[in-house]
Amino acid sequence: MNVFTTDKIRNVVLLGNSGAGKTSLVESVAYLSGMISKAGTVEAGNTVSDYDKLEISNQFSINTSVIPIIWNDTKVNFLDTPGYSEFVGEVEEAVSVADAAIIVISGKNGVEIGTKKAWETCERFHLPRMFFVTGMDNDKASYREIVEELQDLYGKKIAPFHFPIRKDEEFIGYVNVIQQIGKQWKADGSVEHVPVPDYSTEYLEKYRELLMESVAETSDEFMDRYFGGEEFSENEIRQALRANVSSCDIVPVMMGSNLTHRGMYTMMYDILKYLPSPEDREISGINADTNEVYEANFDFSKPKSAYCFKTIVDPFVGKYSLIKVNSGVLKTDDVLYNKHKEIEEKIGKLYVLTGNKAEEVSELHAGDIGALSKLNNLATTDSLSTKKNPILYLRAPISKPYTAKRYKTLAKKDEDKVAQALARLCAEDLTVKLVNDTANSQSLIYGIGDRHIDIIIEKLKERYKVEVELSKPKIPFRETILGSSDVEYKYKKQTGGHGQYGHVKMRFSPDENQEISYNFTECVVGGAVPKNYFPAVDKGLAEAVLAGPLAGYPVMGIHAELYDGSYHAVDSSEVAFKTAAREAFKKGIMEAKPILLEPIESLRIEVPDSYTGAVISDLNKRRGRVLGMNPTDFQKTEVMAEVSLAELYGYDANLRSMTSGAGTFSYELARYEQVPPDVQAKEVERRAKHREEED
Repeated sequence: MNVFTTDKIRNVVLLGNSGAGKTSLVESVAYLSGMISKAGTVEAGNTVSDYDKLEISNQFSINTSVIPIIWNDTKVNFLDTPGYSEFVGEVEEAVSVADAAIIVISGKNGVEIGTKKAWETCERFHLPRMFFVTGMDNDKASYREIVEELQDLYGKKIAPFHFPIRKDEEFIGYVNVIQQIGKQWKADGSVEHVPVPDYSTEYLEKYRELLMESVAETSDEFMDRYFGGEEFSENEIRQALRANVSSCDIVPVMMGSNLTHRGMYTMMYDILKYLPSPEDREISGINADTNEVYEANFDFSKPKSAYCFKTIVDPFVGKYSLIKVNSGVLKTDDVLYNKHKEIEEKIGKLYVLTGNKAEEVSELHAGDIGALSKLNNLATTDSLSTKKNPILYLRAPISKPYTAKRYKTLAKKDEDKVAQALARLCAEDLTVKLVNDTANSQSLIYGIGDRHIDIIIEKLKERYKVEVELSKPKIPFRETILGSSDVEYKYKKQTGGHGQYGHVKMRFSPDENQEISYNFTECVVGGAVPKNYFPAVDKGLAEAVLAGPLAGYPVMGIHAELYDGSYHAVDSSEVAFKTAAREAFKKGIMEAKPILLEPIESLRIEVPDSYTGAVISDLNKRRGRVLGMNPTDFQKTEVMAEVSLAELYGYDANLRSMTSGAGTFSYELARYEQVPPDVQAKEVERRAKHREEED
């Protein structure tokens, strides 16, 4: 592949609902550009973007793919992202290096939740954007309704550039609103000018007026001329559009058909005309030595620096680190410095990825996207620079996972392989988190949702040939006491030689500090228990609190006091007193009104205003307490509540169902609280039965 300078590069992320046609759009453009000889389909599993076996079998995108397409003398790096919200991490990585976005809308399905989320993402990142309505060959597609809904949602900045011409329900051409002319496709794919159909005149006047309003609002001069009844020239319109698309003040709406490849030429030329190149964007980091702001701004003349936005770990091909060059020009065998890891590495060869195919290049200019191979120390969101000019870029915000499943390796011999494979998958996907919950003897995998975790497990099986079993996580209950007890325990054992003897008298009560497991004190007088056995008593308690006598859960908030006992000059030992203390603890806890505690989470739910009632009603069924509500951006409400962790299992799917996929949630531990008596009774019974089965 040729080398492209900064002004000849466009980095465009494709966003939108799953099934809107993002992957098919890229496939169509790849075909028209001559990159591929025949356009594939998602159904056939032969597209450039969706190359992963799981994407092919599931028929939806799971990973972000980079597809560089040469159009005229410009390289457009398309970042094709998944549409399902469970794979939001892939979207966040892609958006962090994009300079513009195309929000893809299905002409048949119209504006969906994924459309609105894409808009919100662009707003957060201040990303210039266009809408592209696909499937216009479908007679059920309604471009007019989509434009009207977009204008209702986002106001006058929505500017339709075209609208369709149909004949006998067939999509045969379009009206160019800027030029006010009709265009019809010929058999060879080229277009010819045709009169605007009479039935379209009304819409042309309407859309032209909307477009002129959008242009007029871009400056005081244009506004005065607009109200003065003056017409803008085509050149003035296009100049105003370019400036204001880049500043996010105007958002064009275009349309076409992925299947018939109609509308793609127009879209590509509009990308080149209206969407900014990296040289029109700004990027800054921090010089780690001086703490001064480093204005990289994709300037090829400045010292080299880059940002790693994605990692691919393939068991056959190896590791690829996808980067965007933020300044300078990267060349083969350059030595770059990773300040995060305090290490210099020779980067070796430079690559440009097209889906899963790597092509060597000699240089990557500022603003371009490429890949580095086998840099084992480089991780996603790391920065690269020269050691003389160590630059750190802000790490992209990646969503935190809150849906958990317990996993267990099916074959014991595969435990190491599973651990290594999961580590690689975590390096690829920052929205996957592994937790070794030793207190409850379980391994947990966290993901964005159930479907996300299922895909991770499928990757384990398909890529690494190992299997794990998923189940519901154990709730990390705790045990404590409400009352006090005074107990003694004498451990006495005769074995023929030296025996074992340890005798303790202890009091147990709730401790002032409920955050600690236990607090051990002694007030023995007269040497009834020698001081050298006090540490043994403490060790016995330390072992005992790991699994309480009520249901086998860790114990917290206990004050244990040793006040008396006895010893044997010959038979007493540390082991004997440790055993005595452990057994006294079990007895004392059971006599001091033991209870189970459950984790209470501070829950934050963000939903569109219209869903707050359903969310609050559902929380009441989950033993939740609503603490308040706050309005947020995009006509949404943040509901703050407290709810037991036990009631949050499956909440991701439930919230998605309640809000048509629009709701999100997060939580963190607030405190531990006594469980209701009926819940305690069931859990104690369940744990007792489990122990019997193990015995």
